[in-house]
Amino acid sequence: MAETADDLSTPLGQQTSRKTRRLRLPFSATQAIAVLMGLLLLAFLGFAVFNDNPLGGEPSARVAIRTVPPAEKPAMTPAGTPVVKSAAETAKPADPAGKKTITIIDGSSGARHDVVVAGDAPDKPESDAPARIGGIDPRLLEKSRYGMIPVAADGLKPFTAYAGGTEADRARAARMPSVAIVIGGLGVGAAKTSEAIMKLPPAVTLAFTPYGSDPGKLVERARAQRHEVLLQIPMEPFDYPDNDPGPQTLLTTLGAEQNLDRLFWHLSRFQGYAGIANFMGARFVVTDAAMQPIIREAAKRGLGYLDDGSAPRSVASSLAEGQAMPFARADFSIDTVPTSVEIDRALAKLESLAKERGTAVGIASALPISIERISAWTRSLESRGILLVPLTTAMLKSKSS
Repeated sequence: MAETADDLSTPLGQQTSRKTRRLRLPFSATQAIAVLMGLLLLAFLGFAVFNDNPLGGEPSARVAIRTVPPAEKPAMTPAGTPVVKSAAETAKPADPAGKKTITIIDGSSGARHDVVVAGDAPDKPESDAPARIGGIDPRLLEKSRYGMIPVAADGLKPFTAYAGGTEADRARAARMPSVAIVIGGLGVGAAKTSEAIMKLPPAVTLAFTPYGSDPGKLVERARAQRHEVLLQIPMEPFDYPDNDPGPQTLLTTLGAEQNLDRLFWHLSRFQGYAGIANFMGARFVVTDAAMQPIIREAAKRGLGYLDDGSAPRSVASSLAEGQAMPFARADFSIDTVPTSVEIDRALAKLESLAKERGTAVGIASALPISIERISAWTRSLESRGILLVPLTTAMLKSKSS
């Protein structure tokens, strides 16, 4: 207290002669750091001793492991051999085919068309592929940049493999007047196509255009009903492009290579057809330079050719003959005038022509009236001594006569 009083009584600006005492720590800073380091060392040693991890301190990584269920053991027979299941029992539903849009540039006008087509299916190992898919022989397929297209192989041709009828039918046709009916323009309208497939007898040949959302499914259904199938190839008419058959039309203004590329696009749209036919094309089929590469390529691939008869000066017949290609020309259209009376008259004319020449070929569209009259006409045709045959049978008969 005396020291405190002295301090208070000392005049301002003057210091007392007494030295102020400083607080002294019980240990120095160096000693404090040494103590702290010792504690850290003790903590580390304690963790290493008491932690149950022999790899403590080593680098580590976490890996997610998925448990795969064990493979199912095959069923065994009493003899101890595996039970083999049929394809129908083991097959899994296929994923729906993808769709893709392609842009087609018209070779004449330069116009662009966007067309939605089926995408390429992923390749599968050959060992997993069935011998036939929907009755299609894989030996008769060749891969193109647009998909699979038909090809002749091992002495077998699509014309022979996919021809309708039987050997017995062909033998009968050789002895009887025969008529072939071709219904064209199918594939775009599913309703009219289905009506033609189900209401017309199997001996009627069905011709499909390459257009439509899924022509392959309709073709498969037609073949399941034992109809013979053709692919119609759009070709340039005289009034093109005012009258446009559709995307990828074969044109006289294009070179052979471009038209063949377009032909391959059409050939890839579905499979199982015995031959091709012109779809429109009055200008194209009379132009020798344009038709020659198409007929040559189709013949090389083992296909037949049907000329719809709309162009009197068509060169298809002579070109097909030069390639030894199965060929037929439609004698006339059955439903040019789509009434019951006129269709019946045309069918009667077809009968007379068959009796006169031995073979006649008629072509029609899938109009409801046409399907109804043709179906009724075929029911009593054989009783009048005339045989209804697929187009390929008429082609073979004409070639042999």
